[in-house]
Amino acid sequence: MNRENILVINPGSTSTKVAIYKNGEKVILKKIEHSAEELEKFDKVADQYDYRLKLILDWLKEEGISTSSLRAVVGRGGLLRPMPGGTYLVTDKMIEDLKIGYQGEHASNLGGILAKGIADKEGIKAFIVDPVAVDEFDDIARISGMPEIKRRSLLHALNIKAVSHRLAEEMDKSLEDLNLIVAHLGGGISVAPVKKGKIVDVNNANEMGPFSPERTGGLPVGDLAKMCFSGKYTYKEIKTKLRGKGGLVGYLGTNDAREVEGMIENGNEKAKLVFEAMGYQIGKEIGAMATVLCGEVDKIILTGGLAHSKRLTDFITHMVKHIAEVKIYPGEDEMEALNEGALRVINGQEKEKIYEEEVKLDD
Repeated sequence: MNRENILVINPGSTSTKVAIYKNGEKVILKKIEHSAEELEKFDKVADQYDYRLKLILDWLKEEGISTSSLRAVVGRGGLLRPMPGGTYLVTDKMIEDLKIGYQGEHASNLGGILAKGIADKEGIKAFIVDPVAVDEFDDIARISGMPEIKRRSLLHALNIKAVSHRLAEEMDKSLEDLNLIVAHLGGGISVAPVKKGKIVDVNNANEMGPFSPERTGGLPVGDLAKMCFSGKYTYKEIKTKLRGKGGLVGYLGTNDAREVEGMIENGNEKAKLVFEAMGYQIGKEIGAMATVLCGEVDKIILTGGLAHSKRLTDFITHMVKHIAEVKIYPGEDEMEALNEGALRVINGQEKEKIYEEEVKLDD
């Protein structure tokens, strides 16, 4: 049998998305749901391996797809050691770190483990692509202003890298020859300067930068400190106000931008002001990241779910078009991005990276 299919595995907290790609095209996609009762049986995320593996193999059997038809398996990357972006071969050391949850417990840690479990049986390669742990910061970007706190690389790396590669391909250029600013606009907002293929800085979408549908972004720290010590709120309540009940939810009671646009169309001036303020803060953050690239910006990309809003993208574009041309790639397709990452290695456009060679191992 010809090995022409790529299996993509994307584990989430309550589901496992699986897809088969052939010649770069999606053949079939399935979202396997997991109930809370099923997952409660497991003490750790890594303990779910056999359970999720069986469900994936059962799905393949139902679809009449043999594992012998697979060319490679690619999984969502997890909370590994800080590492450069790219497509990584899943190795034993990576599996070890994924199982212990080196930077924390998360369902995405299962991506590489499941991929290797299936690939090893067929003697083929397993990959992960641009995991959550991607860290390509310049050292200067890590300094926060308070010695006890370091600025960290936490961002929507998979989608930011994927749309950067797509734009480079459209321009018929190598990503390493371009300077881009990519704004991922979703439940959280990441604005990143991509310098010659590397994400050299970014706002932490949980704590800094623009507010989003449900997060506050950066706040006046003095006033926040007063709130924290006012005695009116618990630590948990403050955390929820920052992430979950901030942004559009805090001002307008919804995290759905479509609802907000409906309010605006019905003459709600407060909704218009808040929605435009979100766009204003995004545009301002893009301007700040242009300085990181010393003004040498080839293109600006707006992506993520909020990029479907023409009202928002028009507002941002008006603010930043003097910096560079704005390209819009609405939505976020993680499965497509994972497949594309594997294909770049398989087709020889990119060299696979080896985890042990790219990360700092403990002495």
